[in-house]
Amino acid sequence: MVRSVPRRAATALLILSVVTLAACGGGDAASGDSGGDVGAVSLGAPVASFPQDFGAIQTVLERPDGSVLVADPLGGALYSVDLSSGTREQIGQEGQGPQEYQQPDAVWALPGDSILLIDLGNGRMVSLGPDLEFGPTGPLSTGDPRSGLTIAIPQAVDGNGDVYVRSMGGGMGAARPDSGAVLRVTRGTLSVDTVAMFKLPEVTVTESGSANDRNVSMSVIPLSPQDAWGVAPDGSIVLARSGDYHVEWIAPDGSIVSGSPVRVESVSIGIDEKREWARSQAETGGGISIQVMMDNGALTTSFGRGGGGANAEDEELDQYTWPDVKPPFYGTRIIVDPQDRAWVRRHVDAGQPTLYDVFDRQGERVATYELPFRSRVVSFGASGVYVASLDDFDLNYLHRYTMPM
Repeated sequence: MVRSVPRRAATALLILSVVTLAACGGGDAASGDSGGDVGAVSLGAPVASFPQDFGAIQTVLERPDGSVLVADPLGGALYSVDLSSGTREQIGQEGQGPQEYQQPDAVWALPGDSILLIDLGNGRMVSLGPDLEFGPTGPLSTGDPRSGLTIAIPQAVDGNGDVYVRSMGGGMGAARPDSGAVLRVTRGTLSVDTVAMFKLPEVTVTESGSANDRNVSMSVIPLSPQDAWGVAPDGSIVLARSGDYHVEWIAPDGSIVSGSPVRVESVSIGIDEKREWARSQAETGGGISIQVMMDNGALTTSFGRGGGGANAEDEELDQYTWPDVKPPFYGTRIIVDPQDRAWVRRHVDAGQPTLYDVFDRQGERVATYELPFRSRVVSFGASGVYVASLDDFDLNYLHRYTMPM
């Protein structure tokens, strides 16, 4: 995520609450696909399941030996996990030192079998070598809130090790735009390039406090229209457009390939869908809070994740503004598999199995796959599809499925 903060007074406190909602998506049901909706194919039973739980799982990273790295921000640990033997080993420990972390949030592949660890608690990204030794670090933010602050929490990392983040646009006291930017951030220098634009969800903004002590809170309107995006290893951007539900690819040279609109059945929003939306926040462990503090020109930025698993009362849910129907797809990260196909998570009726539409590099839907209720794809590897599922206590469990051909 990227939050740009405009020019402010020399002494100020800005608190930006950015909530990542798994159930945010975009658009009305689309029409125009000559085949209409397609039948879903089950991925079957998992070939391996890890018996112990995790507090939250954003990404997993398969290593050459078949083990996977899992960063658990709510558990406060980075693990090396062997699904075959059902064992895990903690890598590093909590702290602020060179071999430590405060809240490990995600892991990403870097060139040469190296790893990028996102350490929210220490506000830094850390490079680990193939031997899992901790190496160079870099900040998760750069710039000055008075002229523009970039928050570089990745939504994707390409094969060159470049980081891709989202800019939500707007700023303190400014009208928030309808579109955000996909930004490519070069690690080390933190130089930024805009590589795509996408439709943002609608939000409500609440401000309080004085000029020198200002609080700004942004809350996403539930299930409001939003585009989704992801990045392939070659740096191509894939976007699911919410207007008519079609997928397009933007190549590194800027050329665009758009697929046909996809027709899906509309899902009406009732009380069960509202309850499921509230609880879906537990999927990623809640939202990310970003606190920017300035005191006489000195700047500090802190990050944290938590607050998922909301079990709101019906009266609370009724206070929101709701659309009549769910959008066709979730506005969360699109993941590209080793066959260069983009997986877009579909919205379904409350309590139904998870669906993913899969698109080729021409933007055409080639399959729809089904997973159990409260399951989601978090990564791919040579060994298969990695899926996180939630139990009744909102704890995450990790599974590996066979990669469909």
